Order: sequence, then structure tokens, then C-alpha cells
Amino acid sequence: MRRELAAPWIAREGGGLVALLALVVVTLALMPTSKLLTTAFIPGGTLNLDAAWAEMTSRSAVAATWRTLETSTLSALGAVLIGTIFALVLATTDVRNKRLLAFLFVLSLLIAPQIAAVAFKSLTSPASPLLTALSLAPEPGTPNIMLGRDGIIFVLALHHAPLVAITLAAGLRAIPRNLIEAARLDGASSIRIIRLIVLPLLRPHLAAGALVAFVAAVGNFGIAAMLGLPVNYTTLPTLIYRRLSSFGPDALPDTAALSVLVGLIAGAGVLVGALLLRRAPTPLDADHAMEPFWNLRRRWLAELSLWGLMAVAVFLPLLSLAATALVPAYGVSLTFTTVTLDNFAEVLIRQEVTQRAFRTSLLLSASAAVITAVLAVLIAYCLERTLQRGRILAEGLIEIPYALPGVTLAIACILLFLQPLPVIGISIYATPFIILFAYLARFQALALKAPLAAMAVVARDQEEAAALDGAGTMQRLRYVIAPQLLPAAVAGGLLVFLVALNELTVSALLWTAGTETLGVALLSLEEAGLAPQAAALAVVAIILVVAIMLLLDRIASYLPEHVLPWTALSLSAQTIRPATVQTSGWHWRDRILKMPRKSTCRELETSTWQTNSITSSAASASRALAANSATFTGR
Repeated sequence: MRRELAAPWIAREGGGLVALLALVVVTLALMPTSKLLTTAFIPGGTLNLDAAWAEMTSRSAVAATWRTLETSTLSALGAVLIGTIFALVLATTDVRNKRLLAFLFVLSLLIAPQIAAVAFKSLTSPASPLLTALSLAPEPGTPNIMLGRDGIIFVLALHHAPLVAITLAAGLRAIPRNLIEAARLDGASSIRIIRLIVLPLLRPHLAAGALVAFVAAVGNFGIAAMLGLPVNYTTLPTLIYRRLSSFGPDALPDTAALSVLVGLIAGAGVLVGALLLRRAPTPLDADHAMEPFWNLRRRWLAELSLWGLMAVAVFLPLLSLAATALVPAYGVSLTFTTVTLDNFAEVLIRQEVTQRAFRTSLLLSASAAVITAVLAVLIAYCLERTLQRGRILAEGLIEIPYALPGVTLAIACILLFLQPLPVIGISIYATPFIILFAYLARFQALALKAPLAAMAVVARDQEEAAALDGAGTMQRLRYVIAPQLLPAAVAGGLLVFLVALNELTVSALLWTAGTETLGVALLSLEEAGLAPQAAALAVVAIILVVAIMLLLDRIASYLPEHVLPWTALSLSAQTIRPATVQTSGWHWRDRILKMPRKSTCRELETSTWQTNSITSSAASASRALAANSATFTGR
């Protein structure tokens, strides 16, 4: 009763936080989106749908739209195949080093897309220093197989496969353990359990994961630019980039219409994915999640396959980048006599542009991380304690800039700040502050996830005790709530810093001379034909990413469960529990027979009690097993 009565006075005291939340939503989500829509459909204050429709249906736009849909769909299918196999092997089998494998798999996602594209491009080039050193390079003049449609699809699939695996990890944690135990009690093989129980229960998450990969591919600029523009293969993001680069502000109405088209495609994918996840079946026993149950006879073969995937997705591209960065010129074979660190010295010490890019990226990323982390604490408290109605709407509006493709948000920011700000008359266009605003809008939802999860488990009792001592809302936030949310806020801020550091899609359209970011500098070096220097810059950026990931991994024990994507994917690196039901070739009596001779009667009684308890639990779920199998297999 006391907790029920506590809610109204807490909500009444949070009027200032609700006003802050409204300001964040209006400024970061509604203003850019509304400006984009009005520029596209109401240019000059007059409704004109014909101009926007003409641009969307032009020959170049139709071709770019088809290529966007083609590469996004095929790469999403590839990502589903790779991500599903990886998630299932980690969640259901007894393979070793799960956490390390998950860490490396997520690393392939957190490495900037343009860096991944440069890595694969240099790896398969006839002038590849790594392949040349191994005498495996193609003949000179051979087209690079990574340039164009097939290369874009391949790299997008590998890059977005961890997104599918992380989405499936949430579904795997929701599968009740008693279903698996009941199936094993009935003598079902591990493959049959996966085919008839696990995969049917994962259907909504599989579809949602495919749509997540599709939406990410629709808005991807780095991979499409690095692998498509050299052979004139344009998608919608690269077409917008070319239009804006060629015609400047005069092309804003046309690029706004194209940006709306990209947003509509991505928005449809987000909406369908959200609806599918809402239709996910409710687990029968959420308190006991599924654990690994498959003892592989040839575990080494599964582990070899997973490490082979890591070699293709992580190790080979990184080795190719390192080899390219260590030669004096592109095409020179990597030998002991040709190894040089001159490219690293060039990008870190001599070139003013790359030095400025490092400073700009570090400053903007750190600023965005700090601001979004502080706002995340306040917004999480407001959503959990104060906002009784409209919480779902507020969360959805905050998610809009994060869900929209980066190119759409960049165009919206240009349109919003092209003219001086009203009242104060100051313009942030062509300054670093417009990039910072875009980072805040895009990554606030990312920074909010961890504090919101932590706030959900903070009890009201501590706030009530502080209120009895006369503490107001801000005092309770400072001394009671903030210390408990600090680890989660730090994790969210570090994730924002990690993603923003190598970001390219937004900054590629917002940068001007003097405000280059690391992503823009890498793109400029690659377009200028300075592949060794671009590779050196990419290697340094990857080192920074790995360092931040290791720091996050060190503080994982202080964070809410499954906040870090690699911990969620590895399912906390669970191992197979000793089986207590009859399975193929193994019986629970073997456990008793193999006990040490000095085992006491109490140990035997405890073991027997555990066996009977779990067997009873499994038997009680056998009827549910049949019902669920019929439901999710269509029988």
C-alpha cells in the first residue's frame, strides 16, 4: 500500500523533468523531422507534392532505389544466415571461449563500416600487400571482386550479422528451460529440439533480426561509398551525397525528397520489426531460461568453424589493413626490408588534416557521450517515476533519430540550421556544433538504454526515506538515484563515444573545412589514392575501438545484465549443466556411480532429490511441450 501511495507525490514533484523531456523530444526529434518534411513537400510555404514525386521517380532515383533494396535485402538474408548459426551454436552447444568469440563478433560490428570496406577492398586487390607477400595476389589488372554490387552485399552481410545474433539472443533467453528438459526426457535429439522447439519459438526474432539488418543496410553510407562509388554503383545514400557535393545548397529540396524516401523505406522496416517482436510468444517459465544442452561429439569442428568465421570477419581484414599501412606505397610487397612506420607518422604527426580530424572526433565524441549520459539519467528517472502516461510515445519519439538513416538526419540538420537560429540570431551551420547536435539527436536513444534498464530495478524505498528527511527531487536524484545509475550511464556514454568516434554517414554531409572527422579524413585519403595512409588511420581507429570495448568489459560486473552486446550474445558464457534426465548415451545413474567413494549419504540424498525435482518439473512441462510444438510448427 505504501508503494502505491508513493507514486503520486513522486510524479507531482517531477514537473521540471517532464519539461526537460519535452524539450529534448522537441529539439532532437520533432524539429529536424518536421523541417525535412516541410522542405520536401511544402517548399516556400506552399504544398507541392509534384516536385517531390518527380524527384523520387526520376531515372537516377529509381535506379538507386532498386540498388538499395537489392543490396539491403540480399545482405539481410546473408546476415540472418550467419547470425542465426552463430547465436544458436553459442546458446545451445558446449563450445569453449564463448565470451571471446562474442567479443570478436561484436567487434566486427563496432568497427566503422567504411573501415571494414577499406579492409576488404585492400584484401582482395591485385596490389594487396598481404596477398602479394603470400604469393596469392590476383594477376595485375584483374578487377577487384569487392567493388560493386556483390562486394557491397558481402561486406554488409558480414557487418550486420552481429545485429541479427544480438536480436536472437534476446529470444533465446526467453525460451523456458522446462521445454528443453521435457523434450530430452522424451528422448528427442538436440537437432530435433532446435528444429521443432527453438527455431519455431524464434520466428518473430528471426524476422525482426532480418528487418534490423535490412534497415541498417538501407541507411549505410560507408560501405556503399567505398565499394560502390569507384565503379559508379550508387545507392540512395550515395546518390544524396553526390547531389549535395555537386550542387550544394541548391540541391536541398531534391535531397530532402530523396531523404524522405530513404526514411520511408527504413521506417517501414522498423515498424514491421516492432510489430513482429510484439507478437513474440510469452515464455511459459521466464524464471528459468534455456541453458546450453548440446554436447557436441566433434566440438573441435564447430569451434574451428566459428574461428574460421572470425578469421574472415575480423582477422584477415585487420591483417590486410596492417600490411597496407606498413608498406611505403600501395602495391609494394610486404617484406622485412619494405616494412615502415612512415604512414603512421604521416597521419599522426605530419598531416595537419588528420591531426585536426583526431582532435575533432575525440572532442565531439566525448562531448556527445557526456551530454547524452547526463540526459539519460534524468530522462530514465522521468520515464520510470514521473511520466505515468505517454511513456511509450516519449520513448518512440526519442528513438526516431536513431532509427532513421544517418543521411536523412544529416539533411534534416542542414535544413534546420541553414538559417540563423530565431531570437538569438546565431547560425551553427558549417561549424562543429551542427555535427554535435546531430550526434546528440542520433545517439541519445543509445545512451538511454542502460540507465533505463538500471532504473527499472531501483526500489522506491530509498527515495521515500530520503523524502522523509526533507530531500527534494534534485537532492534525491543527486544522492540516491545518480550513484546507482552511474555505472549504467558510464556504459551508455562509452557506447556513444565508441560509435560516434568513427561515424561517417552523418558527418560526411555536415563537415566543412576545419571540421573534418576521422571518418571524413579516411574517406578523403581513400578517394585521393593514399591507401597506405588511409589504412594507417584505420588501424589507429580500430585500436581505439578495442581499447574502449575492453574498458567496458572490465566494468561489466557493475552494469545491468545483458547491457553490453557481447555479454548478451554469449549468454553470460553459460556452460552445460550436468544432465539429470535420460539422453542419448547418458543416464543420471552414471552421476551416482561415478561419485567418489567417500561421498556421504547426505550427498547421495541431495543428488537424488535434485534428480527427482528436475524430472518432475520436466514431466509437468511435457503437455506444454506438445501444445507449443503444435502451435509453432503448424501441425
